[in-house]
Amino acid sequence: MLRDLENVEDVNKQLERIGYNMGMRLIEDFLARTSAPRCMEMRETADRIQQAFRIYLNIQPSITNWSTASDEFSLQFETNPLTEFVELPPDLNNLRYCAIITGCIRGALEMVQLDVQCWFVQDQLKGDNVTEVRVKFIRRLEDAIPAGED
Repeated sequence: MLRDLENVEDVNKQLERIGYNMGMRLIEDFLARTSAPRCMEMRETADRIQQAFRIYLNIQPSITNWSTASDEFSLQFETNPLTEFVELPPDLNNLRYCAIITGCIRGALEMVQLDVQCWFVQDQLKGDNVTEVRVKFIRRLEDAIPAGED
């Protein structure tokens, strides 16, 4: 991707877009496997995201740092299987190699009518002790009926 796009920010956007598309498809499989009911609050959503990491990546992130309004939380992983054999060269320090994860969370939640923001707070590839992803609830999306259909 770096050879094709030549710009690290464009690669970051592309990685996030790939994750977003994966999340849109994975949510269907997740719901079929777990028969999980609709989440009514963000704490339930956080638990389901944790369960999805366990199913698809065989890791269980810790759910931490809840905001006082309970609309924002962090997922912390001690290990990240996407980065096990990866080292970023110093000139690519701005590359968000795991943007697929944040895109996947965003895409999956959008398919169940939750608009969220996701970003990395800490990243083991950049020398931090843990990888931490922050998830913030923005709004509940309305079910829309396509024009011309009743």
